[in-house]
Amino acid sequence: MNKYFLLFLISFLLHSCKEESKATTVNIPQPAKGEYGTKAPKLSQDEYYDKVLGALVGSAIGDAMGASTEMWHREDIQKKYGYITGLTPAVRPQSPEGTWNHNLSSGATTDDTRWKLLTTKYFSSYGQETGPEHFADFIIDYYQSLTKDLVAKENLTNTDALDHQIEKIDWVKEWARVALGYKKGSTEYLQSMNRFYGGEMSCAGMLYSPMFGLTTKNPTEAYKKAYNHSLFDIGYAKDISSLVAAMTNTAMQTKDMDSILNTSVFVDPHNYQDSRLVGRISLDLATKGENAVLDAQKLIENPNSTIQIPKGFPGSKFYWRQQNYVYDALEADQKAIPFHAGEIWQILFTGLKFGEGDFVKTLQFIVNYGRDNDTVAAVAGMILGARNGYSQLPKDLKEQVLQVNKEVMGIDLEAMAEEIIASTK
Repeated sequence: MNKYFLLFLISFLLHSCKEESKATTVNIPQPAKGEYGTKAPKLSQDEYYDKVLGALVGSAIGDAMGASTEMWHREDIQKKYGYITGLTPAVRPQSPEGTWNHNLSSGATTDDTRWKLLTTKYFSSYGQETGPEHFADFIIDYYQSLTKDLVAKENLTNTDALDHQIEKIDWVKEWARVALGYKKGSTEYLQSMNRFYGGEMSCAGMLYSPMFGLTTKNPTEAYKKAYNHSLFDIGYAKDISSLVAAMTNTAMQTKDMDSILNTSVFVDPHNYQDSRLVGRISLDLATKGENAVLDAQKLIENPNSTIQIPKGFPGSKFYWRQQNYVYDALEADQKAIPFHAGEIWQILFTGLKFGEGDFVKTLQFIVNYGRDNDTVAAVAGMILGARNGYSQLPKDLKEQVLQVNKEVMGIDLEAMAEEIIASTK
């Protein structure tokens, strides 16, 4: 090879490498993430109270609508009730996670509403200084107060009173075990967490985490606050518990359902979407639910369809076919237990998408699907109650739930709303 040509080739390659090196040193800035939903106008004191009360009552309505059929399959619901459109008597045996008495009247609630009461008392105890250590202490103190009452004289001489006190302890003892482990250190905490309700990914945090959406400034703060308090969640269940708090906070600021649902996309302060291989499971489940609703909307009406409408269904045969299509899609993703965090989240998101912001339509969709329907409906009711406010909730439902919870359950939802607002000052 000609030596002059060889020198030219070497010079050209060196020059190209330098040019390439220069090109790869260009620093393209990473886009900055802003706070999601921080431009909402400040609520007046009356508006804030209306939304907090709406969230509490909306959640209690959802809980009460599902109380009679909790854990049922949708076919069994249809056999017994047809299509549930409102409140039904809570005809069921008492249980730690259910009602604390047998066969209560329409409007009675379960542990989903009791957890809202317990969280309200937690807010009152610690105000703005809430944190995981405080929450663990609060759960432990509550548990220990129940065990002290167990040996009270009136309980020891009245077996019915003794049974009732044991039921309260059974309700919270799993949680107390984890809280005690958390206080003792990482080894004990991990051991207790891996045993919590059999080590399953239960929907623990979602029973109380939406409450943090009522007391925080923006969805990201609500997410972080809920995440820090999700002592009883593992894996992506912590993300889900935090998302329902963020969505509740978004609903406090806007009625736009797209904004509320998109909270699950844009609020991710702990970068779950960067998870190696799996990405963000909560977002995948939400997308599945959304796609099922969109596919159902594309169905073509068939006048010869033989599908049977449940008794009392307030729609056409074609509309029931669309709803049933979404139910089938949800059932295809059904988990081993009905209170699995991923399943509850998927039903919740799907129900909110299907209901398009309509409170009654959304809760009816969720309750008539079955499974852990009172928990899903309680979370949906809180989000939509925060969105609409108490003043915009259905009159018959809200008044009955307020009355029954106060007179039968001993839970004053109006007093709770005032207590929550006082704790934020």
